[in-house]
Amino acid sequence: MKLSTKGRYGLRAAIDLAQYSEREAVSISSIALRQNISEGYLEQLVAKLKKAGLVMSTRGAQGGYRLARPAAEISVGDVLRALEGNLDAVVCSAQTGEGCQGADLCVTKYVWQKINESITKTVDEIMLSQLVEESRKAQKKSADQQPDYGAQKCLG
Repeated sequence: MKLSTKGRYGLRAAIDLAQYSEREAVSISSIALRQNISEGYLEQLVAKLKKAGLVMSTRGAQGGYRLARPAAEISVGDVLRALEGNLDAVVCSAQTGEGCQGADLCVTKYVWQKINESITKTVDEIMLSQLVEESRKAQKKSADQQPDYGAQKCLG
């Protein structure tokens, strides 16, 4: 399975919303700036997330977007399915009921089934709240590793 930019950028936008919309609605332009995604493309992605019931919007001067449910209740799978559709790596006609001439003798269908189950289990177990926490840890680590030039003594 290979995710398109819809899935990759949309997941980044959802994580951004989870991180920054806890107190107030977040504008498309602020997400676009933080995530380096064009506003036009981001609007399309957020519209899909809104249609799926994952994001809600508020109009007006203080308007913008926020998650429709707590980040702990939205999985990566929810976001990716809203943007990409079916996440199966392989769609086997023997498993979809569309019929397959070799279904009775085909053993590879079990491989595809296991791969698909594995993908589904993984993306459904990771919640946006976990990714927000990982993001905060990474930001803190990055800030801790930055040299503090202002604290150095001038030797000249």
